[in-house]
Formats: sequence, C-alpha cells, structure tokens
Amino acid sequence: MIYRRQERIPSNLGTAVNIVAMVFGNLGMDSGTGVAFTRDPASGAQGIYGDYLQNAQGEDVVAGIRNTVQLRDLERIDKRSYDELLQIMQTLEEHYLDLCDIEFTIERGKLWMLQTRVGKRTAAAAFRIATQLVDQGLIDMNEALNRVTGAQLAQLMFPRFDEKAERRKIGQGMNASPGAAVGKVVFDSYTAVKWSRSGEKVILVRRETNPDDLNGMIAASGILTSRGGKTSHAAVVARGMGKTCVCGAEELDVNTKERVFRAPHGVTVHEGDVISIDGATGEVFLGEVPVVDSPVVRYFEGEIDAEAEDADDLVKAVHRLIGHADGVRRMAVRTNADTPEDAARARRFGAQGIGLCRTEHMFLGERRSLVERLILADTDEERERQLDELLPLQRQDFIELLEVMDGLPVTIRLLDPPLHEFLPDITELSVRVAVAESRGEQRENDLRLLQAVHRLHEQNPMLGLRGVRLGVVIPGLFQMQARAILEAAAQRIKAGGVPRVEIMVPLVANVQEFETVKQDIIQVAREVRESESTHLEFLIGTMIELPRAALTADQIAEAAEFFSFGTNDLTQTTWGFSRDDVEAAFFSAYLERGIFGISPFESIDRDGVGELVRIASEKGRAQRPGLKLGVCGEHGGDPDSVQFFDSVGLDYVSCSPFRVPVARLEAGRATSAERSR
Repeated sequence: MIYRRQERIPSNLGTAVNIVAMVFGNLGMDSGTGVAFTRDPASGAQGIYGDYLQNAQGEDVVAGIRNTVQLRDLERIDKRSYDELLQIMQTLEEHYLDLCDIEFTIERGKLWMLQTRVGKRTAAAAFRIATQLVDQGLIDMNEALNRVTGAQLAQLMFPRFDEKAERRKIGQGMNASPGAAVGKVVFDSYTAVKWSRSGEKVILVRRETNPDDLNGMIAASGILTSRGGKTSHAAVVARGMGKTCVCGAEELDVNTKERVFRAPHGVTVHEGDVISIDGATGEVFLGEVPVVDSPVVRYFEGEIDAEAEDADDLVKAVHRLIGHADGVRRMAVRTNADTPEDAARARRFGAQGIGLCRTEHMFLGERRSLVERLILADTDEERERQLDELLPLQRQDFIELLEVMDGLPVTIRLLDPPLHEFLPDITELSVRVAVAESRGEQRENDLRLLQAVHRLHEQNPMLGLRGVRLGVVIPGLFQMQARAILEAAAQRIKAGGVPRVEIMVPLVANVQEFETVKQDIIQVAREVRESESTHLEFLIGTMIELPRAALTADQIAEAAEFFSFGTNDLTQTTWGFSRDDVEAAFFSAYLERGIFGISPFESIDRDGVGELVRIASEKGRAQRPGLKLGVCGEHGGDPDSVQFFDSVGLDYVSCSPFRVPVARLEAGRATSAERSR
C-alpha cells in the first residue's frame, strides 16, 4: 500500500501473476543467477551493469545474503553464456527502446531468461538516457520528452547531501520541501534575519510557522517544524521559495522561550548549534553534513552555458528536453510572485508573466501598523488618511514589479485575507492589556486593538469577511489598491515600459459582487487616465475558488475578462476541509485506508474539484468566447495537475518561481502526449 500511494497506483487494482517452470542456478559452479541492466540505472551511462552469483538462486542476489561479482566477471566464468546474454540485452533494448532490467539464470551452462522490464532509474539517469536514445536514432524528441517527468526535474533542482558523508540522525519528520540545508539553529524570525545578514547560514526551527515568520523563512537556509503537514504554512511557503523544509517532526520538543529543542535519546540542541535537514527524506541530523550543489539550478539561473563544450552532460540533457518542451507546449507558464526578487528569478527560470501577485504580503512588516490604524479608524476621514498613507507604498511596489516583468502579463489580486490576520494575537493582546490594567497603566492603543480583534473575530474566518466582501464593505480599500496599480502602470508607460496589468477580484461567489467592485475600478481608471494623461489598457477578472462561482461561471463571464482558478480554496470549499487542520487530524488514516490515493491539496482531485474547473471553463467560454483561463493554486506546479489543466484547455498555469521549469516541462509533455495519441 505504501508503494502504491508513492507511485499513485489505485488501491483497488489487482496484482498480476505469471506462472512458469522453474530453472535452477544452484546445481553447482556451472550454474548461477544474475541481474543485468542495459545501462547504468544510477547515472544513465552506457555499458554493462549488473551482478552475478554462482551456484545460487535469484533471491540470493536481491536479498544480499551473499557477495556477488560484477556482471563483467561472467565473461571469465562462462564466456559462452556471457556472449549470449550481451546479444539478448541488445535485442531487448532495441525492442523496448529503453533501459531494460533483466533477470537470468544459468543452469548447467545453459542461459535462461527469467524476466525483463523497463528499468527503474534515477532522475539524472532518466534525462541522460532519453537524449542518448535520441542520438542513437531509437526514439524521437517527443518520445524522449515523455520519458522524463516534472517530478524528476524537481529532484535534479534541489541541493542534496553527499551520500558518502557520515551523519548522526536525531529526528524524522515529513519531507515537505526537497533539498539539503545546513545551518545554525535559530528560534525566531528576527534572529534568523540578523544572523543571516552577518553571513551565517541558519535553520529556522519553530513549532509551526505563520505569516509573521516570512522574513525569517526567506533568510533561513531551511525550515524545521515539529507540527504541521505537507500543506502547512511552512511547507507551502518553503516549496514556493525553493527552500528545504521538514515539517511535523513530532519527536522533537521545541521550546522557543528557552531557545532549545530536545530530541530522543537525551539529545539537546541549543540556539547556535549546527544541524542538517534533508527535505527529500524528512531526516534531521546533528552537525554539518556536506552539501552538493545542483548544476541544474545554476543552469536555469544562467550561470552555466549548456552549449559549452565542457558543460555537464546532465545539464545538456535538461537543456535539450526543456527546450523541446517549450517548442511544443500549448499552455503558457506564469509565476506566483509578490516581490521584484521573486519575479526576476522566475523570469530567469522561464516564466511568461505573473499569474498571482498577493497584495496582502505587501502589508506585513513595518507596514502592519498602517493597516492596524486603518482597521481602528472611527471616521471616514481617518480611514481615508490611512489609505492615503498606504497608496504611495503600494504604488512603488507595483512599479518595481511591473518593471521586472515589463512586456509580460501581471495579474494582481486585490486584498484577500480577513483583516484580523493583520492584528496581534488575541491571547497575547489580552495578556498585555490585563498586565497593564493590574499595574494601573494606560494602554489605550492596545485596548482599542483588543476591541477590534473581538469585533472582527469570526468562528470560521475562511468563510467570513474576506476577498471581494472586503471591497464591498470597507469603503475605499479596493479603490486605493486599484489606483496604486493603475498609477504604477501609467508611470511605467511614461518611462517607456510596456505594462500588461490584470486586476483580479478574489473570492467572488456571484456576479453582482464582481460588478460592484468592477465599477469602482473603472471609475478609478477614468480618474487616473485624466490625471496622468495616459491611455491605460488593463483587464479585470476574478478568481474562481468557490463551487457556486464555478457553477455560475456563465453569469460571471458576462462581466469578467478572465478567470484564474484558485484551486487551494476551491479544494477546501468543495471537500469541506480546512487545509490547516485536516492533514494532521485524519489524512494519514484516509491514505492508509485507500480513501485517498494522494492528498487533494498536492494533486488536483479530477473527479470533484477538476470537474468544477471543467464546468466553469466550458460555461465561461460559452458566454465569452476567448475568455482567458488560468490556474494559480499550488496545483499549478504539480506535474499530474498540469497535465489535467492542459486537457481542460486552460491558457496558462501559474506556480512558485522554483517550480516554473517543472511546469514548462509538464506542459510540453501534455501537448506531446496528446499529439502521440
């Protein structure tokens, strides 16, 4: 069951059995058994690879209970059988047009073939072998493209530990974001940033992370949490940034106040101690384990010329296959990026625009106090004053983003999360107010904040005052954001740029909500055109992230100029799941019992969520032919999900910068596979 879950094989499929006559390799020294590969499954190098064991049965080879000899030694032991085996190996590879894994037995000098199958291989071997077979004239580039996967490319992009190095394992968690990271332990975001600026590599260790930890996560080489699963905040953000992350290491007792965590067998790790974490396996090691850099990432960053004579053959293989994928794919690939740095990296990685810019991330850090004052505003004048302070900050954010993505489409989502997320924690605030009162101190601002937290408290914030509802209920908020976006576009035009702005309204459930906000944006655009004396072209669209929006997509398409499917929230609202709660609560039981083959947050649920995407696409385009369709959830970088989105006819997928090459490859594979059918 574990293997089937790993390989995404349905649990209700049976197991095939072949019944054959026995041959015996244990009849003496003129008998034996072995395993052969037509190429090296670890590196992809051409040659003769395998093991042989005299006077033994096949299970003795794979069980490792006796020492084998290299397959080449069979030439010395039994040359006639060896020559015959080589001929058969060549025949099989030319027939299957792929690396073959072969099992054989020699019974008293006679060679018997037991079985052959297409051999398992490492990610590096997959890319090398695919291009080797093209060069040999055995397959074409389309077939080669279908021999590799986005998951394999992702493996090649992450740094990894040197397998030969010594290591001391002290913990095990979930392999949330692949890679290898080494650094000094820190327990808060401030220390992570401070030490990082001093040139230290750090591992941010928390029970769990939240948006306030973002700066520390960016500064850290890796993230380790004792709570949470593969779709927790730490995991999702780390994957988006290409950061190594291990989540849910429950055997580690993290005490952030004492700045220490305790591992089994009496191991205590203090702040400043060095640890190593492996995001591919979920393992945690004490001390420094040597790390090997990924040449594939250096290639995508532009540091390695794949066409240079001395370029690594793996980099050359990746270059050829990703280039072919770009040449055949139908879907564009955009990125989810909120900062100029992320946008620039994504563009180097091949992104063709931004599919999701989350404006809420621009309100964190030092700007949080401005948002607090906006929430506390008692009068329209005070609210407008706070919005006026935020306007130039937002405008500058968008100018920088549009400059990096000049000439490419940039989809900017208006504020989505509930406002209480910008306020202090209710427990912490209550304690501060209570302590101040006990001392007879006046903490007017804290008291007002506490009242605001109570006022904005919701039983289920995910379904409360957020998204488009904020724009309808809070005067001036979305208008300020629209003005910042459009004034930024106007300034880029005056500077000789070519901004392609798309304004996205989140969490729309019915067309009247959307039309209300759209009219406000259009009015702002008129004012900006007049004040800037500049012609502005832009699109106004919406995220489809609620089942009702999908089912009434034809109505929404009357007003919306594009749809972007927010599959994270669409999965939550379709399944009735809270992503932050359900994985830790019962997902493991669902996976073990075969209810899930894989988490619907990792790969698109084709029958449920996927069907809503299909319905909305068909209804939307029936109402508005040529309606631009994309996806900007985590699924936009999942290889299997990309294949599905191509089949539905979406125009683009959008994913985190680090996953852009993966999406490019999978989009090409989807088109290539469709042409092959």
